[in-house]
Amino acid sequence: MRKSAFTLLELIFVIVIIGILSKFGIELLFQAYKNFIFSSVNNTLHSNSAAAVETIASRLQYRIKDSVIAREDDGDIFALSGYTDDNAMILEWTGSDIDGFRGDSLPLWSGIIDINLSSATTLVSPETNTTELNTLIDALSNGGSGIDDAAIYFVGSDSDIETGYGWNGAIATQNFALHPINAGTNINEFVTGITGVDFNGTNIYEQYQLAWTAYAVVHTPADGNLTLYYDYQPWKGESYNNGQHVVLMENVDTFRFRAVGSIVKIQVCVKTDLMGDYSLCKEKTIF
Repeated sequence: MRKSAFTLLELIFVIVIIGILSKFGIELLFQAYKNFIFSSVNNTLHSNSAAAVETIASRLQYRIKDSVIAREDDGDIFALSGYTDDNAMILEWTGSDIDGFRGDSLPLWSGIIDINLSSATTLVSPETNTTELNTLIDALSNGGSGIDDAAIYFVGSDSDIETGYGWNGAIATQNFALHPINAGTNINEFVTGITGVDFNGTNIYEQYQLAWTAYAVVHTPADGNLTLYYDYQPWKGESYNNGQHVVLMENVDTFRFRAVGSIVKIQVCVKTDLMGDYSLCKEKTIF
């Protein structure tokens, strides 16, 4: 019987073809895997950085616009408008209580002071409900704050930014931008929140904003964390370290912010060790 088999030349051709397929096949598989990893990491960075920027922006949009500061590591503070250095790792501001202003069916604080009914000891705010406002603040702060920790800001008033909002220590008089208040006897009344100091000699305006917390976004290059601090009152002498906090994002490479007038622009850049020096940035402008 005659048996057929591969000749030596045919075997050599088969071996060469298998070798070529193996080389390029492995490279194709490796490239496909690399593209998958890049796409996965890139999508994760996109979503995480976008979420961090949106979280900051959602709070910044309800800021008391004159209160925003840049704070450097050595503790020096600067009004954000006009600040051009890149040394500040902390963005800090006082937030207007938008949740209380929206209320359930009606605002819990009206934003109006009746000057004719007010006095040196009591400010009357028609349609304000300090009892329900206290309940809301207690819930939002998880029991950490209440109406007696709040302050009001008269729209149109002016003050030195370092002292007017408590960034350099507790406010001791009622002649600055923020006015610490407590709930009065009636639910539509505010009284002074500073012991022994009333509103005598204070410029009272009809329109006000109410605040019960300041906010700070802190970037720590040592661990790459970007952290949001809240539920603290600088006008009572507290710093952001006294507040509650949540880590917005890890592996943050840079956190930058600028202001032109009352407009604030923030930028968050993140990196990953999986792709060398690759970094992705997200930015947003808040009016």
